[in-house]
Amino acid sequence: MQIHEALGIDISPYSVGRILRTHHVNFPTGGGPSWLIFIGNMKDGLWSVDLFRCEPISQRSHWVMVAMDQFTRRIIGFSVHVGSCDGIVYCRMFNEIISDKSLPRYLSSDKDPLFLFHRWKENLQILEIEEIKSVPRNPNSHPFIERIIGSTRRECLDHILFFNGRDLRNKLNNYRIYYNENRAHSSLNRKTPTGSQRTR
Repeated sequence: MQIHEALGIDISPYSVGRILRTHHVNFPTGGGPSWLIFIGNMKDGLWSVDLFRCEPISQRSHWVMVAMDQFTRRIIGFSVHVGSCDGIVYCRMFNEIISDKSLPRYLSSDKDPLFLFHRWKENLQILEIEEIKSVPRNPNSHPFIERIIGSTRRECLDHILFFNGRDLRNKLNNYRIYYNENRAHSSLNRKTPTGSQRTR
């Protein structure tokens, strides 16, 4: 997958495995950091973005986009949309998150078709942001944003009711402030993302 993304060469994973076994190359155990974690720890300008869906009392689908700074683990922001989505909506949601913020050099997203709209790609080109795709069907290659979504559900959305998009946006913004400024993170030596950012 990485060879295809970087060089545009299609190669079968079975061919790669056969070559590695022929030359007695030891396969990785999976205990080390993923390539995305490695890149995130080396570059300040890498953000991750993902989407998830939640349901209010009215049972009408609300889509939430979340963006985070991979280096500091800080939540950049949330954006909410009610109803079905298309490329224009995703661009609007992302532009709402990045409003009045300095832009990253790289943006990591998964292989979800939601991020394959041509308008989404063109929007990133205009913003001069290079998109990095995670490995398909492998949540471990996109771990921090997945963890933020899980934490947002467990610590916020599973304990509250919201009535509309504005109400959800306000509650998610309050959670973002708590997550960045008050919640200690084991991966940051029990510091907050904001406190960790000041010491790096």
